[in-house]
Amino acid sequence: MNKRAFQLLFTAEFFLGLFFLAGCATTESPGIQQTRVDAAAKIAAEPPGDYYIGRRYFKGSVFKFWGYVRKPGQPWKTAQLVVFNEKEKLAPDREIRSFGSDNNYEYKLIGSFSGQTVYEPASNGFYPEFVLKGYEVISRNPAPIFKSQYNDRARAAVGRMQIEKPE
Repeated sequence: MNKRAFQLLFTAEFFLGLFFLAGCATTESPGIQQTRVDAAAKIAAEPPGDYYIGRRYFKGSVFKFWGYVRKPGQPWKTAQLVVFNEKEKLAPDREIRSFGSDNNYEYKLIGSFSGQTVYEPASNGFYPEFVLKGYEVISRNPAPIFKSQYNDRARAAVGRMQIEKPE
């Protein structure tokens, strides 16, 4: 193969590779972007107080943590994955004996962190203990906080045993 043919073939392969890689880029639709902007504004407008915001994160009967908890006015990326101490109040789904039926619900939580950590064997992780004293449902269909909730590739990549973190 002469030098000119090799250069032409290399150039064609290079641009063909760029063409395929360009198809791999993921962009959020304007609707998703607006939803995220609206959610951030709603969080910023939450009044301070002696309560927390919780998002139920149910991963089947494998994991025993409850979900993510954050302080009012703080973004979801600051939330902690917690295990509930239910000595004073049962978790919402346990109270109605329908485990996981409230997956992805958003709650106003009354309670406090005990300062203890709890070992959760399925994930081999330690999580802060939250002592639940009360709750009220904020939304049964809140804005997405996990990449898998607004991105098809991320949704396909999340396995049954993978624990997502809010963004």
